[in-house]
Amino acid sequence: MNTLTDRYLAATLRSVPTQRRDEIATELRASIEDMIEDRAGGGQDTTTAEREVLTELGNPDLLAARYTDRRLQLIGPTYYLVWLRLLKVLLSLVPAIVGTVVAVIDVADGKGFGAIGSGIGTAIEVAVQIAFWLTLTFALIERFQPVSGLPDWTVDQLPDVPAHRDISLADTIASVAMLALAIGYLPFQHYQSWVHETDGGNIPILDPALWSFWLPALIAVLLATMVFEIVKYRIGRWTWTLFGVKALLNLAFTVPVVWLALSDRLLNPALGDRLSWLAEGDNRNTLGAAIAVGAAVVLVWDLIDTATKSRRQSARA
Repeated sequence: MNTLTDRYLAATLRSVPTQRRDEIATELRASIEDMIEDRAGGGQDTTTAEREVLTELGNPDLLAARYTDRRLQLIGPTYYLVWLRLLKVLLSLVPAIVGTVVAVIDVADGKGFGAIGSGIGTAIEVAVQIAFWLTLTFALIERFQPVSGLPDWTVDQLPDVPAHRDISLADTIASVAMLALAIGYLPFQHYQSWVHETDGGNIPILDPALWSFWLPALIAVLLATMVFEIVKYRIGRWTWTLFGVKALLNLAFTVPVVWLALSDRLLNPALGDRLSWLAEGDNRNTLGAAIAVGAAVVLVWDLIDTATKSRRQSARA
């Protein structure tokens, strides 16, 4: 169980450069323990002494700034930490949500991969607007509003010591982005592929008949996998339950793809009109078998990798 001192140290060190964390942690812990011992030696309860010592030390973010000689004065020290906390929250949510909504709308309008650029551009624009107007608002508040209403910091606000994360945010973002590209490509190839008719018309890569069931079903599986990636990141580590869910999602996507490829139902039959080598049955069967084998290899590799990570996590627990 994490003590108040452990939580206070973790909250302080998160704002300290990595190369100085061990030095500051040792020094600060020794100081806290000495102060607690002094109070306990005078007859005070250890738990009460710990709370009073940490309260006297004050907000760990302010203490970290003093340790690193960092000035909290972008808009002034009074409201700086409130401004910074709110800015982080807004930038972590709003731009991504707005950018995603814009990209989805553009995909529905048939803009294809161009929707990705418009979504990213909108997200950046929203982030800039949030940073500007939030900073301006706090600057005006500090200029014209007397300091009042800000609650005092207490030890009860200390967060728990963060658990070690084996699933990084970068990996999660990359996985979600790849899934989003895969989802976007399925309708995109229907309207704009690299194969065209003699009159310039588009020839979809995948059989258009699949839109009656299989392609919507595969998109639903990919969307569920995106949700899974987010949930996995929130949990922070692999478990056997996550392994089971991931295996089911992988099977739900791979098995239909393999079956469609082997039964010559995956690719558009019209491709044979423009690609002569696909007009021959043997070549189509060979390509279908290659797609099926590739999908199966990816499935097996991912299951082995996920099982290894889950077993490693179970051994640590």
